[in-house]
Amino acid sequence: MREVIKTDFLVIGSGIAGLSFAIQASENGEVVIVTKKEIMETSTNLAQGGIAAVLDKGDSFESHINDTLRTGCGLCNRKAVETLVKNGPSAIDWLISQDVEFDRDRKRLALGIESGHSRKRVAHKGDYTGKEIEESLVASVRRKGIEVFENCLAVDLIVRGGRAYGAEVLNLKEGEVTTLLSKATVLATGGVGQVYAQTSNPPIATGDGIAMAYRAGARIEDVEFVQFHPTTLQSKDEPNFLITEAIRGEGGVLRNVSGEAFTARYHEARDLAPRDVVSRAIFEELKKGKVYLDLRHRTRAFIIKRFPMIYRECLRRGIDIAKESIPVVPAAHYLCGGIKVDLYGESSIAGLFAFGECASTGVHGANRLASNSLLESVVFSTLGVTRAKSYLESGFLRSIPKKASVEVEGADDCKDEIKKGLQDLMWECVGIVRRIDGLAYALSKLTDLKKRVERINEDALHSNFVELRNMTTVAKLITRAASIRRESRGTHYLAEYPSQDDENWLKHIVFEGDRVELI
Repeated sequence: MREVIKTDFLVIGSGIAGLSFAIQASENGEVVIVTKKEIMETSTNLAQGGIAAVLDKGDSFESHINDTLRTGCGLCNRKAVETLVKNGPSAIDWLISQDVEFDRDRKRLALGIESGHSRKRVAHKGDYTGKEIEESLVASVRRKGIEVFENCLAVDLIVRGGRAYGAEVLNLKEGEVTTLLSKATVLATGGVGQVYAQTSNPPIATGDGIAMAYRAGARIEDVEFVQFHPTTLQSKDEPNFLITEAIRGEGGVLRNVSGEAFTARYHEARDLAPRDVVSRAIFEELKKGKVYLDLRHRTRAFIIKRFPMIYRECLRRGIDIAKESIPVVPAAHYLCGGIKVDLYGESSIAGLFAFGECASTGVHGANRLASNSLLESVVFSTLGVTRAKSYLESGFLRSIPKKASVEVEGADDCKDEIKKGLQDLMWECVGIVRRIDGLAYALSKLTDLKKRVERINEDALHSNFVELRNMTTVAKLITRAASIRRESRGTHYLAEYPSQDDENWLKHIVFEGDRVELI
C-alpha cells in the first residue's frame, strides 16, 4: 500500500528560494522539503557573482529600480520591482542572521558591480557566493529539524477544484511512490537550462516545477525569455563552466580572435552591457574565431583572492588565468519567466506557490538584471510565508488518487537519444538568435518528441522519463512563445524582426492549458 505523509507546508526544491521559505515557515507549522538529489545539489550552490541590494549610502532604491526596469526592456512589473528593491536590505540582513558571511572591506560589506548596474551594489563571498548561502541555509534547516527527503523526484501535483493539496513523489533509490499531502505547496525547482545543448546549469535543471504546474492548469508566463550567459568555459567531455560577469566588473575585457576589445562596437557600456547584448556580440564574433576574456592586467594575488574557485577550476582545465585569457562561449543560463505568481508568490492555483527561477514574479521582464535572482528568491519567499500560513486552518485532501507503477522495460534504450535530439534542436533553432522557419521546424519536431515520450509513459511511470517528459513540455512552451512574439526584445532575438516593437508587443504571452493570452 502506498505511503501517505501529511505536512503543513510541502517545499519542492532545496535552493535558496525553497530553503528561505522552509526556514521561515517552520515558525508556523510543520515543513517537509523534497529534493531530487542531495540537498546541496542546486543551482544556488553554483552561483558565483553575488546578490544585489541597495547597501551603500551613495546608492538609492530608485537607481536599483531604474536599472532593473531598463534591463527588463519594458516588460517588468514595476510594483514587483519596487517590492524586490525596497525589501533588499532586510533580505541581506536576514541572510547574515543565518550566518551567511559576505566579503567585507574592514567592517563594511565589500560591494561589486556587474552588467546593467549603475552602482556598486553586489554583495559577494569571493566567487562562490551561492555555496556560502546554500551551506548556511542548509545548516539552519538542520538545526530546526526540518524533514528533508533527498533523492526524491516530485512527479505530479495533486490538484482538486482549483486547489493544490500536495504532490506525488518518486523515491529515486527505492522506486517507490509516496503521496505527500500538504495545506500549502511550494515549487522552488529552479530553471530549464538542460533543454539546451550548451548550458551553465546543473543536470537537475530540467524544468520540473514549470512542467508540473502547467499540467495542473497553472498559468505560465514569459517563457520565451531565456537568458544566455555570455561567458562559460567549454571543455571537451565536461559541462560548461560558468565564468561570472563579476570578472568584467573587475575590469576583465572581452577580445576576439584578433585581440580586439570588440564590445564597444555593440553597446556604449562595452563589457558591462546587458547580458543579451554581450551574448549576441560574442555569438557574432565567434563566427570569425575564438573569443577570450582577458584578466591578465590584474595581479595573480588579486585574482586568487577575488576569484579563487574560477582560478582553481580554470587551472584544472589547463588555463592559468593570471597569464592566459579564458576562451568563452555563451550558454543557456536563466529563465526570466515561469509560473505566473502574485507578489506573495501564489500561482493561479490556490495554495500553490512558486519562488525562485521557476516563478514569474514580473521582476525580470524580458531580461534579468545581474544578481537580482538570489535577492528575488529571498524577498518573495519571505513575503510568501505570510500568505501560505493562511492555509493552515484548511484540511487535507480526503480521496487520494492512484498512480501507475514505476517500471517500464527497455525505457532507458531511447532516453539518451531523445534528450540529445531535444537539446540540439533547442540550441540550433530556439537559441541566441532565432528565425521564423527554425522556430516552426522546432515546434513540429518537439510535438513529435512529446508524443513519443508520452507513449512511453502512457501506462507506467519510469524514473528516467519523468525529467524527459518535463523537458519536452517546457521546450515546447518556450518555442511556442518565441514563435508568437514577432519582435526582438531583451533575451528574445528574432532575426526577421530585429527591433523592439512597443506599439504592438508591450505585452506578456501567458499559457493556461491550450489557451494562449496576450496581456
